[in-house]
Amino acid sequence: YGHSNQLRQARAMGDYLIVGVHTDEEIAKHKGPPVFTQEERYKMVQAIKWVDEIAPGAPYVTTLETLDKYSCDFCVHGDDITLTIDGKDTYEEVKTAGRYRECKRTQGVSTTDLVGRMLLMTKAHHSNIDEDLDYRKHTDNFGKGPKGHSPWTGVSQFLQTSQKIIQFASGKEPQPGDTIIYVAGAFDLFHVGHVDFLEKVHQLAEKPYIIAGLHFDQEVNRYKGKNYPIMNIHERTLSVLACRYVSEVVIGAPYAVTADLLDHFRVTLVCHGMTEVVPDKDGSDPYEEPKQRGIFQLVDSGSNLTTDLIVQRIIKNRLEFEARNQKKEAKELAVLEAMRRLEGEKH
Repeated sequence: YGHSNQLRQARAMGDYLIVGVHTDEEIAKHKGPPVFTQEERYKMVQAIKWVDEIAPGAPYVTTLETLDKYSCDFCVHGDDITLTIDGKDTYEEVKTAGRYRECKRTQGVSTTDLVGRMLLMTKAHHSNIDEDLDYRKHTDNFGKGPKGHSPWTGVSQFLQTSQKIIQFASGKEPQPGDTIIYVAGAFDLFHVGHVDFLEKVHQLAEKPYIIAGLHFDQEVNRYKGKNYPIMNIHERTLSVLACRYVSEVVIGAPYAVTADLLDHFRVTLVCHGMTEVVPDKDGSDPYEEPKQRGIFQLVDSGSNLTTDLIVQRIIKNRLEFEARNQKKEAKELAVLEAMRRLEGEKH
């Protein structure tokens, strides 16, 4: 949702947004191993509602040649710096030419921070046993270089506001003739598996209006266990709202799909993916009501990607990620130091 927010801001600066997405090879060279494959990332970016087009295999260093190739007036990046493997600003050329704009980074989220939360999965993070001390040592090494904090890699808390929800929401009411489809879940670490599912659901009707019910954190933890969800309800809300297939989100939807909910939203169809449905607290089927009404449908997304699998990828690459973050932070701190020195020389 941090990336989505950046794309939302960029789209607002112009009329047509083309998003350059790097290959796995290019990312591995400059940053370290990517969590998602390039195909997954292309699909994911394409599913964000502010994106008009993607440029696959975009070069890591944005040049005027690239901007001209796609007939772009300017490029946009967040107000954090990106550096090449040898520590150069990747946007130097376009900045000099006056074809660079900046948007605000979303406070309280970074890939680094999410990776850190996923590494928690290896420890009993929900309990107070001694293992936690071992974990704490581990987080202390995560996303921190030898000296101090980089303001770009450090971890801060995401604070939800109604303004941010309004910026992300479509604000569109269902129209006559729309098929109102309800889907529910955790939608944790919103990923390609979710996108594939929502796209399939979207294809079920001529004029689909998809409402996604998001369960509160405690509810997700009850049926998913471990220390899920990795993202809290506020973060999950923005992630789902950013998807072009979703029209509306119910924040803190009940676990069981009730008659009240179906009537209130005038739901025509209720869909669920091929993942397991855990019974409600009283042992009942949460989809009993839509099944009785004959409006329940299972949808095969054709994707086997789950939040669990992403976490497994992270844990597998854990050591590489730790090294990557320490290197990244050391580079950022060196640039900060140089910027401070320049400031000092000016005064």
